[in-house]
Amino acid sequence: MLKDHVKVLKVFSEAGEVIGRKKLQKMIYIAKKLNFPFYERYDFHFYGPYSEELTLRVEELCNLGFVEEVKEKKGGYNQYRYLLTEIGEQFLAQSETDLPPFNGCMVEMNDQSSRFLELVSTVLYFEGLDKEEVKEKVFTLKSKQRYTEEEIEEAYQYIEKLRNKVTH
Repeated sequence: MLKDHVKVLKVFSEAGEVIGRKKLQKMIYIAKKLNFPFYERYDFHFYGPYSEELTLRVEELCNLGFVEEVKEKKGGYNQYRYLLTEIGEQFLAQSETDLPPFNGCMVEMNDQSSRFLELVSTVLYFEGLDKEEVKEKVFTLKSKQRYTEEEIEEAYQYIEKLRNKVTH
């Protein structure tokens, strides 16, 4: 019971405070694409890959008191901060999970901007396509973000860097 919830708690345990729902969505999606055993279903959404299941899971963790959600007004929108609570840490300490070590991947991703993680997750979402087709998708679907060719190349390099962390 709560096996998949424990995996999300483990993310908070390694990453520390995560600022933004979008960032959390992208971190877990990227981890899933790095072959970490996350099983939430993702669809392509306005901000890239998005999982309704993950949103509900995080909401349940907040309701259980395992994760603290702080809502802040930021200009014209709300921003959410997430942090593992003491009760969450205790629950996690008593729980078993089949997650291999993150090897610093969660900290690494948490240090990136949501905008960059949105690009990385979009590239991964279309990774079955060749690089030129992926660029075309990014330029078309993410035109408002105005990503450059250099940023897309940086995303590919970043994915490789994370994959190397996972395999070592």
